[in-house]
Amino acid sequence: MLTTSVLVSAAVVLGLLMLLHSCLGERFLIVPLSTRDDLPPLLGDRSRTVGVVRFAWHITSVLGLGFAAVLVDIAAGTGIRGIVLTIGITCFACAVLPLLFTRGRHPSWVFFLIAGGLCVWVSIST
Repeated sequence: MLTTSVLVSAAVVLGLLMLLHSCLGERFLIVPLSTRDDLPPLLGDRSRTVGVVRFAWHITSVLGLGFAAVLVDIAAGTGIRGIVLTIGITCFACAVLPLLFTRGRHPSWVFFLIAGGLCVWVSIST
């Protein structure tokens, strides 16, 4: 029982940290960076550079939330299938970010989609 509450507490702390990471990073890093004229053009132009920085920053938060969800899975005793499903869903969420922020020009979304699909497939087929 103590272990469960400690893991859920850790998940809550991690979730709050990731929320702060995304919100404060957007406000104090990404927005000021996006106004600079001296950014190198990635994937064709400067706006895509900002898109890459934005999705890379927020993927950290999505992955941290995925870790928090895994801690909750462990605390709830969902077993390995539940943990693998959570990892798959986290990968799907990570795939969305480069699709949105670079309009699919950064290829990482393909790898996150494949990894997520494989995890979900294993979690429902075993």
